[in-house]
Amino acid sequence: MSIKEHFEIPKRYKTWSLALMGIGILSIIVGFMMYGSTTRFWSALLQNSVYFLLVVNAAMFFFCASTLAMGGWQLVFRRVTEAISACVIPIGIITFIILLCIVFGKKDGVYDWLNKDLVSKDEILKGKSAFLNTTFFTVWTTLSIGLWTVLGMKMRSLSRQTDNAPLSIEEGKKYIFKNTVWASLYIVWFALTVASTVPWLWLMSTNAHWFSTMYSWYTFASTFVGGLALISLFVIYLKNKGYLEYTNHEHLHDLGKFQFAFSIFWTYLWFSQFMLIWYANISEETIYFKNRFAGPYAGLFYLNLTINFLAPLLIYMSRNSKRNYTTVTFMSVALLFGHWIDFYQMVFGSTIKDHVPMNLFDFGIAAGFVGLIMWQTGVVLSKYPLLAKNHPFFKESIIHHT
Repeated sequence: MSIKEHFEIPKRYKTWSLALMGIGILSIIVGFMMYGSTTRFWSALLQNSVYFLLVVNAAMFFFCASTLAMGGWQLVFRRVTEAISACVIPIGIITFIILLCIVFGKKDGVYDWLNKDLVSKDEILKGKSAFLNTTFFTVWTTLSIGLWTVLGMKMRSLSRQTDNAPLSIEEGKKYIFKNTVWASLYIVWFALTVASTVPWLWLMSTNAHWFSTMYSWYTFASTFVGGLALISLFVIYLKNKGYLEYTNHEHLHDLGKFQFAFSIFWTYLWFSQFMLIWYANISEETIYFKNRFAGPYAGLFYLNLTINFLAPLLIYMSRNSKRNYTTVTFMSVALLFGHWIDFYQMVFGSTIKDHVPMNLFDFGIAAGFVGLIMWQTGVVLSKYPLLAKNHPFFKESIIHHT
C-alpha cells in the first residue's frame, strides 16, 4: 500500500480559509463602525478570541496528557493534533492584543475593576485589587500565552526528531523520557493557567463581584470538548482526502468516546455549579444566574444545555454512532458551536445584563478565527510528514483495537 506522507493543501481549502479570514476582518471593521469602541464590540472580540485560543490550546493538552499516559493509540493522527496546537501562536498574539486593548483602553464596561473610582467605593472589588489590577493582568497574560507557545513548540520539535531515522532501544528510552519531562512541564503550567487563574482573570472577572471555585474546571471542560471536536473534524477531513491510511474506525471510536465522556464531565460541572448556587440561595452567588436562568439570556442558557449535554448523550450513547464518520462530523460541528454559545452567555451575560441578540457581527468574527485555524493547521500539516512512523509506540497505534 502506498502511503501519502505529505499533505498538499487543496486550492479550495486555501480559498475557503482565506475567505473566512476576510469575513472576520470585514466583520471587525463593520462592527467597529456600527458599535464603536463600546462594550458590545469588545465583548464579542473577548468571547471569540479566548474561546478559540483555549480550544486550540486543548490540542496540546491532549498531546501532552497522552504522552504522560504512555498512550500510543493516537500516534497515527498525532501530527493533526500538533498542527492544531500550532494555532496557539497566531491566535495567542491576537488574544493578547485584544486583552491589552481592553485593559489599557480602560474598558470598564468589560472589566469593572478597571474603574478606580468604583473600586475605591466597593469593598468587594477593593479586596480583590491585589489580583485584579492592570499590572498583574498583563504580566500573567504574557506568561500564560508565552509559555503555552514555547512549551508547545518544544513538544512539536521533539515529535519531529524521529522523522529521519528509527531509534535504537536505548535512544528510544531516552526519547520517551525527554518527552515525558517536557509534557510534565506543560501539564503543570496548564494546571496553573487554564485549570485555575486564566479563566478567573479573562472571563470570571467580567463580573468581579461573583466567584465560583468550579469556574476554571468548567471552562476547561468546555474548551477541551471543543478541542477534541476540532481534532476529529481534521482527522475525518484528511481521511476523506486519502491521507492518514493507518487511522481507522477504532481511533475515531476513541475520539468519539472522549467527546462523549468530557461532555458528561462538562455537564457534571455545569449542574454542580448551578445546583449548589441555587440551593444555597446566597445573593452574591445567585447574581450570575439571575439574568441567565430566568432572565434575558434564558433561551441561550437552555440551548447551551441541549446542544452540549442532551445531544451527545442521546447520539453518542451507542457504539456505532462513534464509529460513523457522518455522525462524528455532525456532532463535532454541533459541539464546537454549542460551546461557542456557552462562552457567549458567559461573557455577554456579565458585561451586558440586557440580552444582546447574536447577529452577523458575532458569526463573522467566529468565521475569521475558523479560517485562521484552517490556514495555520493546513500550513503546518503540509510542512512535515503526517506519520510519526519512527516513534517507539507507533506499532501500538497501528494495531489499536477498542
